[in-house]
Order: sequence, then structure tokens, then C-alpha cells
Amino acid sequence: MSRRRTVSTKKKLALLVTAAAVAGGGAFALATTSNASQSTAQNAKTLSAANSTVCQGLSTALGNNQKFIDGQRAAPDAQSAARIANREAVIAQIKVQQKASGCAVGESAQGSQTTQPAQSAPAGAGTATKTATPPASNAGGGAAAVGSQVCNGSTVTLSGEAGAPAASSNQFPAGTTLKVTNLDNNKSTTVKVTSVSGSCVLLNNAAFEQVREPGKFLIRRALIQKVG
Repeated sequence: MSRRRTVSTKKKLALLVTAAAVAGGGAFALATTSNASQSTAQNAKTLSAANSTVCQGLSTALGNNQKFIDGQRAAPDAQSAARIANREAVIAQIKVQQKASGCAVGESAQGSQTTQPAQSAPAGAGTATKTATPPASNAGGGAAAVGSQVCNGSTVTLSGEAGAPAASSNQFPAGTTLKVTNLDNNKSTTVKVTSVSGSCVLLNNAAFEQVREPGKFLIRRALIQKVG
């Protein structure tokens, strides 16, 4: 009886030691996982327009919309309040996209009017058709002749607005038809101007999707033509 009790006591002690070791190991694993997560979070870097083409496109879109709002506030009319409310909603959506893309939320740049080097259509790849570059027009906005190249040197980004493919502009009146070609992939879209913006041409989300390159929110080499 004495020996049986002794063995039983030893087994109990062994079980307790094993349980403690398992619990300690679990706690160590949890601590290690927690520390790794914290380290990853601390090492994550926020991207900016300077080191990310995605962030650059989004910051340009935000800046163009903010420029438009500033213009409406500086010279308001009967429709300015509604236009400003619409653009503020667009800016809020762009900030959501900035956060999802790891960009600095609220970073703003106005780059749609940045002068670019002289543009020419690249050789078509695969079955793509070459785009002939029409003569540039010296006339501004609505005075430009149909079929002429306009907004020469301008980059193109998205306005962030929803709806059917359309464009907004500070140079062309509503109803003007523009053809925008991305010379980096030779894709084009033909859209009507439906509203005012802070740059020569901004494409809404649907139109921009038709010509964008994957992961990019800015077209650096764009051919813009007035076709109607």
C-alpha cells in the first residue's frame, strides 16, 4: 500500500510538471506571436507619392478635386454648394483608397497640368492599333477645332466619381466629346464632358478603368483629342 501511494504521488508530480511546461510553452508562443505582430506593424512604412505610382495618382486626384473646391469657394455661384459637396464626397472616397493602398491618407498634389516631354504614340504591341498623333491646337478649350489634339503635355488621372464613363474639365464645356488615349498601353476611351473640374481633363472611375494600367492611378503619357 505504501509503495502504491508513493508511485501515485510521483505520477501526480510528473503530470503537474508536464502541464506547467505545456502552459509555459503556450504562453511563450503567444508572446512570440504578439511581439512579431507588433514588430511587423512598427516596420510597416507608409508610402507616398514620391515612392509609389499608385500613391502619386491618388494624391493627384485628391489635389485636383481640392483645387476645384477652392475655385468654387473663391468664386461661388448658385450651384457651388452642391458641387463642393459632391467633390468632398469624392475626396473622402479617394482617402479610403489611399488607406487601402498603404499611402499617406490626405496627401495632396496637383499634377494634371504638369508639362511633360513631347509625346508620340509607341509602336503597337500584339494586335493593338497605332494611334496617329493629330496636330496640336493652339486654341484653348472649346475653341479648339474638332479632331485636334488638346491639353498638350497634360497627365490624366481619375476624378473619383462614379457613374457611366464621363469626364470633367476646366477648359471644355459640358457636352464636349473627348478621346483620351493612354500611350503606354494604347488603350483609349471616348467620353463626354459632364461637369467642371480643376484640370484640363479628369476621367471618372468607369472611364479611367478603360485606359488605366493595372495598379496605376495616373496616366503620364496621354493623348487627348477633341472629337465632338
